[in-house]
Amino acid sequence: MRLFVALDVPDETRESLAELIARLKAKCPLAKWVRPDAMHVTLKFIGNTDDENLPAIRQALANIRDFAPVELRFRSLGFFPNERRPRVMWCGVETSPNTAQLAAEVDRALIPMGIEREARAFTPHLTLARFNSHELHQRSKTPAGLPEIIQAAGELASKEFGALRTSKFHLFQSKLSPSGAQYTLLETFTFAEAAI
Repeated sequence: MRLFVALDVPDETRESLAELIARLKAKCPLAKWVRPDAMHVTLKFIGNTDDENLPAIRQALANIRDFAPVELRFRSLGFFPNERRPRVMWCGVETSPNTAQLAAEVDRALIPMGIEREARAFTPHLTLARFNSHELHQRSKTPAGLPEIIQAAGELASKEFGALRTSKFHLFQSKLSPSGAQYTLLETFTFAEAAI
């Protein structure tokens, strides 16, 4: 099974980003736009693991504790690696310092199960669209719709898409399919005193 650990996204943020995606989708049909109901903030991508590892993974995650809920603000738009050769369009996520600490603790807790430590720094974001850069740039020197999307991202540089304060994270199973990944919630874990 293919697993990951993530924080949920509030309905307000999903709705706001769904409206944005609906506006931008028609401008750039070559992009693969993410379904808002599938958005999440990944703390740890576990990847493929044997079914028999699931109880140990659940136990390790259940033991994670923090003193305070994490806080997230969803704002701004951007591109990985950059807007000249975009592969991903994202919504930024500003977090309280203990969010990175929570991601690191999830990472550490799973090492005894043979799950490799993250090599990259924790960079929270919500993926909005994926671009096949080669296809976009092969079709024309100025890919249809891409300049408008880049301009929109610039205009929305300080746009707020919502906020979240939470004391829970979730374990999901991901199943890949031609229509996109399908996520199943396996378990929710409380790591701090309830958010106020």
